[in-house]
Amino acid sequence: MGENEKIKLLFGTGNQAKLADMQHRLRDLNIEILGLRDMEEKAPDVPEDGNTLLENARQKALAYYDFYGMPVFSCDSGLYFEGLPENLQPGIHVRTVGGKYLTDEEMLAYYGGLAKKYGDLRARYRNAICLVTDREHVYETMDDTLASEVFLITSVPYSGVRHKGFPLDSLSVSIGTGKYFYEMDDEQTDGPAVSDGFRQFFQRYLRERGRERSELS
Repeated sequence: MGENEKIKLLFGTGNQAKLADMQHRLRDLNIEILGLRDMEEKAPDVPEDGNTLLENARQKALAYYDFYGMPVFSCDSGLYFEGLPENLQPGIHVRTVGGKYLTDEEMLAYYGGLAKKYGDLRARYRNAICLVTDREHVYETMDDTLASEVFLITSVPYSGVRHKGFPLDSLSVSIGTGKYFYEMDDEQTDGPAVSDGFRQFFQRYLRERGRERSELS
């Protein structure tokens, strides 16, 4: 691989909205990001039965690496509300309520209903990421740099165009501006579920990779 040739990484997700968001976030780094739908072979089903976000991210990344044989990263996120009892905290099961996997519309109805019952909810996403370049090189974190800013989940959904795959963005409102995230441009926000920590993670990886290559040359 030439010095200026982009590093090709597989993002272990079939969610095209998440793929496009990550590609946009890392657009000026020396990285080309593919999604599972770009691969010729259909991705295997990978259970996400870890006890933490990081365990789930690692589980997926290792499984996809073993299957495709190329560098891959996976992420997992959890949603947490201030002031709600433990039994109402989504945590790592944002899309699963009462054992049922929710569609986008069902998510809007459920979380909008919580906001209607308890008032606007102060919310925050925590995130984890695991990058596997080979079995000896695994980079991972779930530290606070990956956590989102606190935002509001409201009961009234955004009335404009919604993006499939990110249903809760329709209910997400910036505390600082009072605007829905869909109403804000890229300079104001990249969305509630993400943070600059992902970009920082890949910048650290590129620096470490560069040092390792220099030591071998």
